[in-house]
Amino acid sequence: MKETWKKGMTAGCVLLLAFVLWTVLVVTVDVQPAGQNGTNIGLAGINTRFHELTGVHLSFYELTDKLELIAIAVCAAFGLLGLIQLIRGKSLKKVDTDIILLGIYYIIVILAYFFFEKVVVNYRPVLIDGALEASYPSSTTLLVLSVMPTLIFQTNRRVKDRRIRAAVYILTVLFTAFVAGGRLVSGVHWLSDIIGAVLLSAGLYLVYRSAVVRADQKKQRQ
Repeated sequence: MKETWKKGMTAGCVLLLAFVLWTVLVVTVDVQPAGQNGTNIGLAGINTRFHELTGVHLSFYELTDKLELIAIAVCAAFGLLGLIQLIRGKSLKKVDTDIILLGIYYIIVILAYFFFEKVVVNYRPVLIDGALEASYPSSTTLLVLSVMPTLIFQTNRRVKDRRIRAAVYILTVLFTAFVAGGRLVSGVHWLSDIIGAVLLSAGLYLVYRSAVVRADQKKQRQ
């Protein structure tokens, strides 16, 4: 158990560091005025070639935007679970530790989501409703890839029925892959935006999961 949480935490930190380094590359390497209205784009050669390959498919953009609401609903559901435990127990100590950690994790993900909406690294390769919007990292990809794995993790912890666990796993993996893939081929993001979102979400999730395993270990010792 001890070795497992340390490995997971290390892997998560490595991925977060990789995200930072990747962001530095996006900001500094092959920066060219290749975006809409001549905006500068990092890793312009790779990004523009991939964008030419995929083209623009706004139907995928609109669909994945709507599917993002499912990830938000998952956050709300676990938030409601924590609130119910708090009301019934009349103390934060009565709320499951993994739910408290999950709430902290969701807050960090949401803060990252809004931070990169305001701090522009790259602009989208296309105008959205005639306006330039921040593109890095893909916020929808970040949200879905950060939140949906927690649904699998929490289901495995709380549901005994293997059939339900298997169904949740399969549906969640298919949903997550569809959203990430749809965002990738939609043409509203650069390739580097999707890669950045994958690195950040995977790193944050592994840190959260390892923190829960560590908390379980401490509880077992008491």
